[in-house]
Amino acid sequence: METGTANNSELLGNSIPIVELREIIKQVAPTDVTVLITGESGVGKEVVATEIHRLSKRSGKPFITVNCGAIPEGIIESELFGHVRGSFTGAVESRKGYFEAADGGTIFLDEIGELPLQTQVKFLRVIENGEYMKVGGTKPEKVDVRIIAATNKNLEQLIDNNSFREDLYYRLRSININIPPLRERKEDIRIFFNYFVDQFCSRNSIDFKGMAAGAMDYITGYDWPGNVRELRNFAESIITLNRDKKIELNDVLKHLNIPKQDQYLPAHINGYKQQDERQLLFGALFELKKDIMDIKHQLSAMEDMKSSNEPENGFYVSDEKIDNITFDEFEQELLTYYFKKYQGNINKIADKLKISNRTLYRKFKLYGLKNGKVY
Repeated sequence: METGTANNSELLGNSIPIVELREIIKQVAPTDVTVLITGESGVGKEVVATEIHRLSKRSGKPFITVNCGAIPEGIIESELFGHVRGSFTGAVESRKGYFEAADGGTIFLDEIGELPLQTQVKFLRVIENGEYMKVGGTKPEKVDVRIIAATNKNLEQLIDNNSFREDLYYRLRSININIPPLRERKEDIRIFFNYFVDQFCSRNSIDFKGMAAGAMDYITGYDWPGNVRELRNFAESIITLNRDKKIELNDVLKHLNIPKQDQYLPAHINGYKQQDERQLLFGALFELKKDIMDIKHQLSAMEDMKSSNEPENGFYVSDEKIDNITFDEFEQELLTYYFKKYQGNINKIADKLKISNRTLYRKFKLYGLKNGKVY
């Protein structure tokens, strides 16, 4: 169990899923509704729970984290609800449970799918009316606590297997927040990596020498099957082992146990390499890398020449065209211009046009502008 209050958010990232997640948290946090957080291991479920508590009216009260999968089945009810003296062998004194300790605040039950069926019945009672019974107790206790639960398991499948109660499932998921894996929001990888590097180097007084471009490119393209937790461990360990030099691509490959010849093959999925003929195709495509880079440089030079011929204010629609253009068409022209000018940088475009990021995302989707970048 861990207790504490959250003062600073570690809900990092500027990808669309994370922007939307922050909006959901802002709506959910002020209420006392029960929340179920789902997602793969290591995506940051506890960070989201902490953020909900931080923004809630209970932020000044205890925030208690309980890992249900780490408590032996024989003592989990005592840990959650407490016990009275003499209720079982070894109970030499009465003891508070986690729910009592969290009174007035928030309790976060991680790995809720590991909760034994018998305990699920008693947990359901707490959700429904705020009552629980201590082990060995004779009268119900009352508690005022906000409940947030999390799991990386498919609870519906557990229900089919008769290992999770259906009524508890529906009470838990009053609000269901799903956190996508890191491989589905790769634009956040660099943000997380830089954050972990800064934090680790600051704590350990390390003068970080930096990353080679190829090394960072591989890191941001890797799937990270262990998600944010794996990325944090990777950042801290590779810096520790390479603290006196700039980190190169070979250092990254070695640390991830990836053979050098596989570095340009498809990204790893769930820790395993794709083993099919597409690897040969990607290997051949890499041989064209230099040619592609030359083409990119040529296109960049052409774009520079083109921009030099544009009017001073940049965006321009001819008088002839503007007489026949609709508002939607004009807006699309304008957004397309700034999309190209700022290479899809959402923050810069939104700031330039004085509109919110959320409005800009919606308009991009409307006009089919994709692959925007957020920094």
